[in-house]
Amino acid sequence: MARTPAPFAAYEWMIAWRYLRAKRAEGGVSVMTWISLIGITLAVFALIATLAVRSGFRAEFVDTILGSNAHVTLTYTVAVDAEGQPSRAITDYEALAERVAEVPGVTRAAPLVKGQVMGTANGRNAGVEVFGISAVNLSTLRRIVDPDTSRGDLSMFAEGVAIGSGVARELRVGLGDQIRLISPDGVKTAFGISPRIKTYEVVYIFSAGRYDIDRTRVYMPFEEAQLYFNSEGAADEIEVMVEDPEAVNDMAGPILRAAGDRVLIWTWQDASGGFLRALEIEDNVMFVILSVLVLIAAMNIVSGLIMLVKNKGRDIGILRTMGLTEGAVLRVFFICGSFTGLIGTAMGVALGCLFAIYIDPIFSFVNYVAGGGVWDPSIRGIYALPAKLELADVLSAVTLSLGLSFVVTIFPARRAARLNPVEALRYE
Repeated sequence: MARTPAPFAAYEWMIAWRYLRAKRAEGGVSVMTWISLIGITLAVFALIATLAVRSGFRAEFVDTILGSNAHVTLTYTVAVDAEGQPSRAITDYEALAERVAEVPGVTRAAPLVKGQVMGTANGRNAGVEVFGISAVNLSTLRRIVDPDTSRGDLSMFAEGVAIGSGVARELRVGLGDQIRLISPDGVKTAFGISPRIKTYEVVYIFSAGRYDIDRTRVYMPFEEAQLYFNSEGAADEIEVMVEDPEAVNDMAGPILRAAGDRVLIWTWQDASGGFLRALEIEDNVMFVILSVLVLIAAMNIVSGLIMLVKNKGRDIGILRTMGLTEGAVLRVFFICGSFTGLIGTAMGVALGCLFAIYIDPIFSFVNYVAGGGVWDPSIRGIYALPAKLELADVLSAVTLSLGLSFVVTIFPARRAARLNPVEALRYE
């Protein structure tokens, strides 16, 4: 008894390969195959490139937040001070910071003094936000003390101020220059409150990677900030850093219990949650749109296979009379379609990965051709278009493309398999 060949036998691959190499008389089939191949390649490339940019943008945006801002901010509720005035001042800031620092998962808790003032130098003015912080706590802000993006000596912090690169550019100052800080809440006199004006030396210039931070932020020694803002013996808030910022909401309960009843808590996700949720919605919409693009490209395989089946009707009839089963014919044409999807997907993945890896020179070239101004950091927050390849993103693109390619190939392949050999050879 003759043994039935196993599915996807060598002869099935041989027949499929001959059909893919269309002859001159069947140029239409060849053209449709190339159109399908190019379409799937471009669709997968666009999908991977978009997913990489999405991942890179979120990672860069979140990293600039976590690397230069508090993961958790603690403030006091309003209470009446000794002078009968409402106040949020934290007078026991040292004890509060120590209690919070002992919570498992908290890496540090630092008291801050904050205030908005006007900076002036070289006849230019800029609104800035002053952060009063100790040199030790400032050194833990990774984005602020990055040696690759900063200038100056942080050990000189006690003798001056650290300013963002945007502030330095706006005021046209450099290391060693003087800037004046003007606060409306100054010295109380018989004629009212006079503005406080004080000059500081710029000892450090940083770039946090965020336009809004670099453009407005100034760091001042903690004790000096207390004097400047009339906050002797008090702090405005406690800046808390945790080991796992993504799970900061799980830390809120233990931190509140350690801090006490008067404390209000504000996490980085509370501050940026709206933007992150909008970004997530946009990501999902873009994935759906690009998935439709992949589907449209995969549908070209159907057109090519239908033409191939029509042109090969006589061959199918002869093969069936020679003993090929419906399953064998189905697999031959399935190989023809899926092979196109497989090659197109592989080429799309290669192009998408190359785009993500070399995005900086590609973006520089586009910016040069467009005459500059393609990416405005004042609108988008970060300075460049980032891209980050994630294995999960690549696998999702590959799975989507191959899945659609294989599914749409089944229908014309079944049509070929069910072709009646008698009808196929009737007019031959």
